Amino acid sequence: MPRKTASPTPAPAQPADEQNGRFAYEGLERIFHEKARLGIMTSLVTNPRGVIFSDLKELCHLTDGNLSRHLGVLHEAGFVEIWKGFHKNRPQTLCRVTDEGRRRFLEYISVLESVVHDALHAAARPAPGSGLAEGWSPV
Repeated sequence: MPRKTASPTPAPAQPADEQNGRFAYEGLERIFHEKARLGIMTSLVTNPRGVIFSDLKELCHLTDGNLSRHLGVLHEAGFVEIWKGFHKNRPQTLCRVTDEGRRRFLEYISVLESVVHDALHAAARPAPGSGLAEGWSPV
């Protein structure tokens, strides 16, 4: 025999324009959202003169291959510059954030701060009941 289901109790009405897309967080760019690239960009933004590849590898705890791949993605997007040179007759690679990369990453961080604020604000409030009418059960 099929279980009877009841309609959920409606949530308190709020203007649609205030709620539409409220948690869409449009400024969260996928390119920065990956953990390794988040670390790379943070390292480069905090070191505007650039970071030597081997130092960046240690800062982000990445292998040569992983770091190269992620830097390539960021470079293709125009967010990172890669400079080749020599220091004491040894080849060096210097990685720097571009002006556009800095601007877009800081916008991303601002949206990420909104996500954290919203989550902490919601967590600080007492949890309401399920708000569902009798007859509803978890699946």
